[in-house]
Amino acid sequence: QESESENRLDGETASDSESRSEFGGSATVQTSDDTPEVLNRALSNLSSRWKNWWVRGILTLAMITFFFIIIYLGPMVLMTIVMCVQIKCFHEIITIGYNVYHSYDLPWFRTLSWYFLLCVNYFFYGETVTDYFFTLVQREEPLRILSKYHRFISFALYLTGFCMFVLSLVKKHYRLQFYMFGWTHVTLLIVVTQSHLIIHNLFEGMIWFIVPISCVICNDIMAYMFGFFFGRTPLIKLSPKKTWEGFIGGFFSTVLFGWLLSYVMSGYRCFTCPVEFNNDTNSFTVDCEPSELFQLQEYNIPLVLQSVVGWKTVRMYPFQIHSIALSTFASLIGPFGGFFASGFKRAFKIKDFANTIPGHGGIMDRFDCQYLMATFVNVYIASFIRGPNPSKLIQQFLTLRPDQQLHIFNTLKAHLVDRGILGSLEDA
Repeated sequence: QESESENRLDGETASDSESRSEFGGSATVQTSDDTPEVLNRALSNLSSRWKNWWVRGILTLAMITFFFIIIYLGPMVLMTIVMCVQIKCFHEIITIGYNVYHSYDLPWFRTLSWYFLLCVNYFFYGETVTDYFFTLVQREEPLRILSKYHRFISFALYLTGFCMFVLSLVKKHYRLQFYMFGWTHVTLLIVVTQSHLIIHNLFEGMIWFIVPISCVICNDIMAYMFGFFFGRTPLIKLSPKKTWEGFIGGFFSTVLFGWLLSYVMSGYRCFTCPVEFNNDTNSFTVDCEPSELFQLQEYNIPLVLQSVVGWKTVRMYPFQIHSIALSTFASLIGPFGGFFASGFKRAFKIKDFANTIPGHGGIMDRFDCQYLMATFVNVYIASFIRGPNPSKLIQQFLTLRPDQQLHIFNTLKAHLVDRGILGSLEDA
């Protein structure tokens, strides 16, 4: 039986008492100034409030410019950026746990964390490749074998990491090691799963990727602007600088922005068409006949508003109606991802996840709301938009054995004859 002192050491290794010891028992935050020297000199005469406003503004414009550039470069670059953001966010969260819980002496902790990240990415991206690159996978023998046994290989890789973790357990550090095991898996659930959903949204059409992300960015900017100039009423204790004025102003600005952006983007096939892989050119294509979502329709204006606007009807894209749902979520529910992150940082007495972006903190500080938004968009598409994809069904049909293809053909023919469709076609 372990002694009382040994139990206390094992219990406090990953407890709040250890966190209090690390931070001297008080709420200590990061105070280092990560602002570039050129901005410090240029803004030296301003107060800290206005200096922060200008730093955030300049860096925000730089990030928006970078966002436009990667959109221009196409889907492959976007997927690469999503992957890089995912890795950086994982690194920031794991590093916090590593520092806060004094995990320096734990054997294999960092190695196993990154190994589990590799395993989960192999599983999710392997599923994506099999789904969206089906004909390419069937054409190459090594890829076909990997695709056929993909889930078994993924499970074997994870099982190897699990066994390595069990073998790494050390007396007096059991509790801490299981804390960090759970920390790693929750981080994987939050970061990797959501980034996988973002890529799935991208394949549905770049508009499903750009509009939700832009709405979150717009809400973040406009809530900050309204709060900076008009904010008086605190919104939530987790984020003392958030105000009701900023929250409400951000909501109306985001809905209007999402509606206008959707109108502009719905007229371009490069944004509305699903991203598909062309087997002839071995490249991505975004050319198609736009669906009804992206064709102008005429809608009647409610009688209450007709006297105000002076119109009886309005022509708009159906996607603009969906954009209202997306922008509403981005402005009303999306901020709770930020509040969650604020609570997380307060729990561990840190100001930001990292110091990657001056005035903004780490990459995770910028993407805390995006991950929540990605899940909503994926669920929204699956619930209200997506239907069966005929091209994918045909691709899978062509890979079956001849007897299986013949069975499906006869079944489909009998079904069409019973419904009277095949007979009418033959008569025509």
